Amino acid sequence: METTFRTAFERPRAAVQSPAEGPDKWALLDRLTIAADDFELSHRTLTVLKALLSFLPSRQIPSGPAGVVFASNARLSDRLHGMPESTLRRHLARLVKLGLIARQDSPNRKRFARSQQGNIALAFGFDLAPLVLQAGVIDDAAREAEERLQRTLAQRDRILVLRHALIRQDGPSALTDEAGRVLRRKPCADLLSTLEAQLRSALEVTEQETETPAPRLSTAKLSGNDVQNERHIQDSVKSYFDSEESTPALRREEQPADKPDITPSGTDSGILLSEVLTACKEVRSYFPERPRNWADVVHLADRIAPMLGIDLPVLHEAKRQIGLESAAVTVLCLLERAAAIRSPGAYLRRLTQMARLGRFRLEPMLAALNNRQIVS
Repeated sequence: METTFRTAFERPRAAVQSPAEGPDKWALLDRLTIAADDFELSHRTLTVLKALLSFLPSRQIPSGPAGVVFASNARLSDRLHGMPESTLRRHLARLVKLGLIARQDSPNRKRFARSQQGNIALAFGFDLAPLVLQAGVIDDAAREAEERLQRTLAQRDRILVLRHALIRQDGPSALTDEAGRVLRRKPCADLLSTLEAQLRSALEVTEQETETPAPRLSTAKLSGNDVQNERHIQDSVKSYFDSEESTPALRREEQPADKPDITPSGTDSGILLSEVLTACKEVRSYFPERPRNWADVVHLADRIAPMLGIDLPVLHEAKRQIGLESAAVTVLCLLERAAAIRSPGAYLRRLTQMARLGRFRLEPMLAALNNRQIVS
């Protein structure tokens, strides 16, 4: 008998010509990588296993002595791009503990193989037969891991959709911020389920508040005429303002303090500042000084909005869709009916949506407030 050592470029002829009895080693390694969490395998341990598999010349893992890797630690370290031998021994011990490989030690604990007539008769080193025996278990674990990953990805997508919908409806909040932080990590399934339930519950509450019919701002008796101006604060006439520079429904007034009701030049269909101040009197309870121009009205609305529970993103979106002055007048109108409106923030979001569709006008709101004052 002769002692045969594997070199960096060849293996014994019998090892190369041994029949392919085991599974494809690289396919098995891929499946094990997918199921790594189930086997509590780190990527470094998988790298060591890959290095062991690379010493087998065929794609299949042969049985018997031909399936034993007897490369030295120095050879393994070189193939692992200089991994320290202490680290290598730790990962090899991990593979042995998990039962993926088995250690076959020689009496002197050296790794080598003995061949007889060109066939490997005896080999000492790391036997890869346990990896073949667990091929079915590894494949089942990988399949479950893939299904679990698909469920997790679908759940993360649902959470992402719910988070965006909640931000559109109610603006950023602590819950949506927490959802963003969770999605940036790799949370467990239980945490994702809890977060999804919280987002869904919050969105349902917001939708209920938004879809609840808005309280009518007028208690006057309605006629049978099918005129929307009398029945609701919105109508289907397109009239919204895209920017500060274009506000046709509001006449910009820079009036002296002693003549606040002078009609400014412009179209006759515009809303006067005096009309707004006549309809919206509640603001004087908080800010007694009378606004002198539209800039003062915008400033007052910015201070009133937080008092009504209107978040800044909601107010900014209203300004963008309705216009600065129009959004400010809307806030003053909401203040007038704060006792009857359950959620001014949700109400303003709804009006903003109507403005986006071109179905919002201020005149019916002010008319309803004036009618309410006449009745009272």
